[in-house]
Amino acid sequence: MKLTFPEEVKKVAGLLEANHFETYLVGGCVRDLLLDKEPKDWDITTNARPDQIQKIFPNSVYENEFGTVAVKTDSEDLKLKIIEITTYRKEGRYTDKRHPDEVKFSNKIEDDLSRRDFTVNAIALNITGEFVDPFDGQKDIKAKVIKTVGKATERFGEDALRLMRAVRLATELEFEIEKKTATALKKQAGSLEMIANERIKDELSKMIMASKAADGIRLLAETSLLKHVMPELEEGIGVGQNKHHIYTVFEHNVKALEYSAGKNYSLIVRLASLLHDVGKPKTKRGEGPDSTFYNHEVVGARMTLKMLDRLHYSKKIVEKVTHLVRSHLFYYNVGEVTEAGVRRFLRRVGPENIPDLIKVREADRIGSGVPKAVPYKIRHLLFMIEKVEKDPIDSRMLKIDGSHVMKLGKLEPGPKIGQILAVLLEDVLEDPKKNNEEDLAKRIKELNKLPEKELHKMTEKAKKRKNEFESGLEQKIKKKFYIK
Repeated sequence: MKLTFPEEVKKVAGLLEANHFETYLVGGCVRDLLLDKEPKDWDITTNARPDQIQKIFPNSVYENEFGTVAVKTDSEDLKLKIIEITTYRKEGRYTDKRHPDEVKFSNKIEDDLSRRDFTVNAIALNITGEFVDPFDGQKDIKAKVIKTVGKATERFGEDALRLMRAVRLATELEFEIEKKTATALKKQAGSLEMIANERIKDELSKMIMASKAADGIRLLAETSLLKHVMPELEEGIGVGQNKHHIYTVFEHNVKALEYSAGKNYSLIVRLASLLHDVGKPKTKRGEGPDSTFYNHEVVGARMTLKMLDRLHYSKKIVEKVTHLVRSHLFYYNVGEVTEAGVRRFLRRVGPENIPDLIKVREADRIGSGVPKAVPYKIRHLLFMIEKVEKDPIDSRMLKIDGSHVMKLGKLEPGPKIGQILAVLLEDVLEDPKKNNEEDLAKRIKELNKLPEKELHKMTEKAKKRKNEFESGLEQKIKKKFYIK
C-alpha cells in the first residue's frame, strides 16, 4: 500500500520532528488511508506540550483544555487550512457520560490510543509509514468490523454518544458491529438519553447521508437505539398495511429512504422519505388487506415537526421536511385534474418544492414494492406544471394589489380588502387571461357592491377550492383503493 500525505501535513509533522518530538497521524485520517479513501481531515498527535507546539507554530490557536492546538497553514484546500495537533493524553472518569472529568498529558502514544473509542480509530501512523496499532485496528479494518477499544461496557459508559457513533461508523464504512460490542450497545442503549439532542442529530444526519442509510436505520432498531432517537418511527415496526403494500410501515419507510440514498438526494428529501408515512400507525383502522390510514399525512406532518424540532434541526429543514410529509399524498390522474387544479396545487405546495416532492413520491412508490418510480401520470403532471408555471398562483402575482382595491372601492384598510383579493385570485386561477388591470378593476367594483355575507361566502369557497387536488373525485378514489 502506497501512503501519500499532503505537503501541509508533511511540513507540520516535519517541524515537530525537527524539534525532537514524536509525531503521528491518528484517528479517522489513518483509518481512511487504510481504506484507500480521501481523509476528511488530518489530525496529528505528539508528545509535545501545547506551549511547545505554539512556540514551533506561532500562527496557531489554543483555546481548550484538551491539549489541542489549531495550526493555521497557507493551504488553499479548505480541509488543510487548519491542522489540529493534540498532545498525547490520558483521560479520567466520565461522570456526565460525555466528557472526561480531567485530562492528563502523557509521553506515550499507547496511552493516547487506549482512550479512543473504536479499534479502527486507534491506529497511529507517522509520515515514514510506521504504524502503532496496539489494539489490532488494521485487522478489524480488513475484517470490516467495528469493535471498541477495551471493554465495550466501559467505552460506552464513558461517553454514551459512542453508541450512536458505532452505528454511524458501521453504516458509513459498511462494516458489521462485533458481537460483544453489539451486545453492550443494546444493553446500554438507554444511556443515550443523557446526550444532548444536537449531538444525536449530528450523528443521525451523517448516517442518513451515507449510501447505506437504510441499513443504519435498521441497525438503530436492532440495537434498541431507535426508540431513543426517533420513537415515532419505531412505532411502525410490525405494523402491517393493506392490499397495496407488501411491507410493514417501518420497512416501507426505510425502503423509501434506501431509494433516496441510492439516488444521492439531499438530507431534506431523505428525511422526508424516511418519515413520509410515520403517521400511519396512529391512524390505522382495521386489519388485513382492507385496513385504512385516513389523514396519516396530516398526523405524520405534526409528528415530523415535533420530532425534528426535538432533535434541534434547523428551522429551514424542519419546515421543508414537514411540508413534504404533509404534501406527499397527492392524487393526479390524466384528464381528471384541470389546468386550474394544477395551478391551485402549485399554490398550495409551492413551485420551489415540486422537485423535492416528486422525489419523495418516487421513494414512496419504490418503497411500496412497485417497479417504476416515475409512472406516466407523474410525467404528465410535470408536463402540466411546466405548461402553467408562468401563470399567476399567488395574490402577489395579480396585476393589482391592496392599494388598488382600496382606491377603486373607496375602502379603508380592513378584512374586506383581503376577501376581495382572494376572490380575484380564484378568478385568475380559473382563467389567467383575466389577470389584467381592466378586468380586475371591473371585478373589484362588482365585488364591492355585494352584501358582506355573500362576499364572505365567496371567500370561503375560494379557500376550499385551493385544495381541489385533494377533494371530490379524489377522495372517493382514495377510499376505494385504501391509499390515504
